[in-house]
Amino acid sequence: MEQQAIDSVTLGGSVVPHDFSVWALFLQADTIVKLVILLLLAASVWCWAIIIDKSMKLRRLKARANQFEETFWSGGSLEDLYDRMSDRPNDPMSAVFVSAMREWRRSIGRSLDSESARAGLRLRLERVMDIALGREMERLERHMIFLASTGSAAPFIGLFGTVWGIMNAFTSIAASKNTSLAVVAPGIAEALFATALGLVAAIPAVIAYNKLSNDMGRYAQRLENFAGEFSSILSRQLEDED
Repeated sequence: MEQQAIDSVTLGGSVVPHDFSVWALFLQADTIVKLVILLLLAASVWCWAIIIDKSMKLRRLKARANQFEETFWSGGSLEDLYDRMSDRPNDPMSAVFVSAMREWRRSIGRSLDSESARAGLRLRLERVMDIALGREMERLERHMIFLASTGSAAPFIGLFGTVWGIMNAFTSIAASKNTSLAVVAPGIAEALFATALGLVAAIPAVIAYNKLSNDMGRYAQRLENFAGEFSSILSRQLEDED
């Protein structure tokens, strides 16, 4: 589409040149169509920025989760592990672990002789891990709504530009009283260009949203599984101290 060729339309023995390159279509478009094109281009660029950022972030978080789980299940002291990362957990799984250990340390010095006190501690541990998990996932899912919105709205925005361009094409026919292709073709080309840009913005956004949502769902399930296993470990430790 980046070619700079000059297309020609033959009409009644005469040749009417018209530039149908992408840049020419943009320059010759109506102001409303130009705004639609610029809006779709900006949305497409922002979508790709989100896609690249989320993909790289998920890859890093999975690698860090693997490292953390390897350390966590290595048999070392959980207290020592907490002391090393309590100030700055660098991934959601570490943040869930740190939040639970912080609550554990606050509560373990208190009297836990009764079953109700131990049950209350278990409930608090589960709640702080759920809160930490929700907070981390909310941070990870930020801007995902933009992908969904672009995927659903971009084709209709492009269609609006198409309808507006076709209206201008018919207005040109009425003004010139000429129904030749030379009069209609530029406006229709500009209109279809807006539709194409709408699809260019929407298709990657929809595919990426579905893929990233699926990956984030699996990652959230991994965090929930870890939180459940850690809660069981702390519960057994409570029972051993009884």
